[in-house]
Amino acid sequence: MSDTTPRKRFAMPREIRIILSVGLLVFVLEYLVVPQFASARQNLHLLASLNPILVGFAVLLEVAAIYSYVELTRTVLFPHSPRRFDTLRVNLAGLAIGHVVPGGTAPAGALSYRVFSELGVPKETSAFGLATMGTGSAVVLNIMFWFALVISIPLRGFNPSYGFAALAGVFLLLAFFGTLILITRGQRHADNWLRAVARHVPALGEERVSALLEKVAGRIKVLINNRRALWWAFIWAALNWLFDAACLWVFVWAFGHVMSPIDLLVAYGLANVLAAIPLTPGGLGVVEGVLIPTIVGFGVPHSQAILAVLSYRLINFWIPIPIGGAAYASLQWRRGATGRPSSESAPEPGA
Repeated sequence: MSDTTPRKRFAMPREIRIILSVGLLVFVLEYLVVPQFASARQNLHLLASLNPILVGFAVLLEVAAIYSYVELTRTVLFPHSPRRFDTLRVNLAGLAIGHVVPGGTAPAGALSYRVFSELGVPKETSAFGLATMGTGSAVVLNIMFWFALVISIPLRGFNPSYGFAALAGVFLLLAFFGTLILITRGQRHADNWLRAVARHVPALGEERVSALLEKVAGRIKVLINNRRALWWAFIWAALNWLFDAACLWVFVWAFGHVMSPIDLLVAYGLANVLAAIPLTPGGLGVVEGVLIPTIVGFGVPHSQAILAVLSYRLINFWIPIPIGGAAYASLQWRRGATGRPSSESAPEPGA
């Protein structure tokens, strides 16, 4: 006689998860971030020669990166795209959460999903769009990283850390395109497989899972068939990364050293690929710990590399936190004042 008693899944207590997350964050701050600030204090005299015009240019590049992400969001949500200002506020709020919570992409995605639903975006469109935006943006970053590696390795040599990041990108691409092929070309087989899984999970229903798969497959086909939207999504994702990388490049320049753009893309791509591992909020400590030695390895003096990276992270990581908090507060205020934020349909991306 078989035992039909459902087995309880082990769930780590919330208090333990919080303790582990805070402990990991303190470790990263203590051993990766704080030492960089200590080293930077010894070179603060370099700030006297900082070019304010270049600093302003770097800030504008970061603003352009955020704007590109807004347009990417509106493209994947087409034809239910909210207004640009509403999308900007949602993105900034999600960015702030992602920068203060370990593994913050999950709560940031949940916030965006809820607010976009309140703005009139269908739930299946919002869920698929946000998932596609996150994964697709990572795919674009890896393509850029590989492109820079192909050019850099013959000139600069191979570093073992490059291979790890490139291998992680291979698995990401295989998973991404494999999922697309499975859902669009093998929908019947995927449906049968998911139904079989749903039978063993009490919380799921076969019809519910099948209906969700059909909606996701339909949304993928709409996006693939709309080549213009797909092309613009790729462009906006690439511009988001390139403008952000350019912000770092200008900060290095502002401290007196002009890097090769290819070398900068290798260092930038390596840091952001490794920062995708959800250990710390927004890759805090990981980005700095990878960027500084990699940039130094490309010939930038250590003092200049530290100040350039920390200045870049001030604009890229720290300042968006209070701005995103204000954006979230404005969304909450509007929600309480009107009951539901208003929205309006947007024209086709790129129009």
